[in-house]
Amino acid sequence: MEQQKHNYSLVVKKDCPTCALIEPVIKQLSDIFNNSLTIYVQDDPSFPESVTDKIDDSSLEFSYKQNIEIVPTLIRSGDGLDEQARIFGWDKSQWQEFTGIENLGANLVDFKPGCGSKTQDPGMTEVLTLRFDTDRLQARKIELAESEDIMEVCFERGWSDGLPLVPPTPLRVTRMLSSTDCSADEIVGSVPPDNRPCTIEKIAINAVMAGCKPDYLQVVIAALKAALKDEFCMHGLLCTTYFSTPVMIVNGPITKQIGMNSGVNALGQGNRANATIGRALQLIVRNVGGGIPGGIDRATLGNPGKYTFCFCEDESDAEWPSLSMDRGYTREDSVINLFAGSGVQPFVDQQSRHPESLVKNLANSLRSVANTRSFGMADAIIVISPEHRRVLRESDWTKPNLKQALYDELKTPGADIIRGKDGIAEGMPAKFKDILLNKFRDDGLHIVGAGGKAGMFSAIISGWLASGEKGSQLVSQQIN
Repeated sequence: MEQQKHNYSLVVKKDCPTCALIEPVIKQLSDIFNNSLTIYVQDDPSFPESVTDKIDDSSLEFSYKQNIEIVPTLIRSGDGLDEQARIFGWDKSQWQEFTGIENLGANLVDFKPGCGSKTQDPGMTEVLTLRFDTDRLQARKIELAESEDIMEVCFERGWSDGLPLVPPTPLRVTRMLSSTDCSADEIVGSVPPDNRPCTIEKIAINAVMAGCKPDYLQVVIAALKAALKDEFCMHGLLCTTYFSTPVMIVNGPITKQIGMNSGVNALGQGNRANATIGRALQLIVRNVGGGIPGGIDRATLGNPGKYTFCFCEDESDAEWPSLSMDRGYTREDSVINLFAGSGVQPFVDQQSRHPESLVKNLANSLRSVANTRSFGMADAIIVISPEHRRVLRESDWTKPNLKQALYDELKTPGADIIRGKDGIAEGMPAKFKDILLNKFRDDGLHIVGAGGKAGMFSAIISGWLASGEKGSQLVSQQIN
């Protein structure tokens, strides 16, 4: 009587030694349970030959919807077909207790592990998601004629930044989405300049086009969240005629997990994560927000960073706090920092062996950010190389020591940099003539460690002339 209160579903495949082993068990269950047992076969509907009634599940629909990971799997359901319990593999005593049949498989070995379900084959998860979760992808699908070149279509429709794109096929987008627990239709925010809502799916589409791996998606999501913060002023950054573009600096364990580069050529080409994460954000702004050069993007000259500008910080020195730590995070936090930067200015000092000399020389270079007579306007990031950090470390200088020394060195009498001084029209307004000015705002100079171990070269990334509360400030966003 107890047996009749339950319904059973059994999932097997012929290409599984354990499923082949328990064929007598399958026959025994079929004879006893009759209409209360449904058998699903993933590969060969003729298996098992001793049983007449079975269902061909070669499409894997049932297996996928029931989340079958191992075969054989036996599922017990109530009268309402709601699952009560399941077992998998072959364990004689377990199966006997589960079914209430004391002599089930009496002549078989006591135990044999199962095999992987066909739903677990490489790449199959995404294929099945596309096949059966038809509502997951909501973006408009573009049907192309057989004669159309998909790469050329991307250019013709204005989706590209000028470089070839990876076609965002449903399979690639689904695979990208598999790396996040977020719902595909979750809206992250409205992307300027058109303020169009951007879903996780749209982020994934542009990440695919940029060439990202699925592992990078959470970084791209965090980058967009950072870009949409009011204090970053993404809309203003697009509208300006200045050079600036989002510069992304990534901190924390995620950088090693996804293989980012903080060493040799950290600001250059050659690393997939660095290159494609930065590009993905730019494509989102272009394709979702409508930030197209010549449209709302009014940059007079722009800079190559508008393709991509993303790198991670070298955090190998435990005594050197990272940029994210400066901003209140811990070394264990994965964080992306966004800065409105206008390009890379080299800083060369191959002779200084003491911090005092290095600081004086670096300060002279920092004076030229935006303009030698522009003070308190453009922020800056110093990307300081290992060799220059070595000069500091050998004299027990810390990062705060360096920052304070630079601020002190950069203080300049307003009379020296007012408009018209020495016949130069550019400069600070006359009202600053009697004031001691600092080149940067109190929170306008940031220091980041990166670069190869050879070469006494560091870099200055100049900020937007509209740095600060009325323009753009460096923002940070933790990566989930």
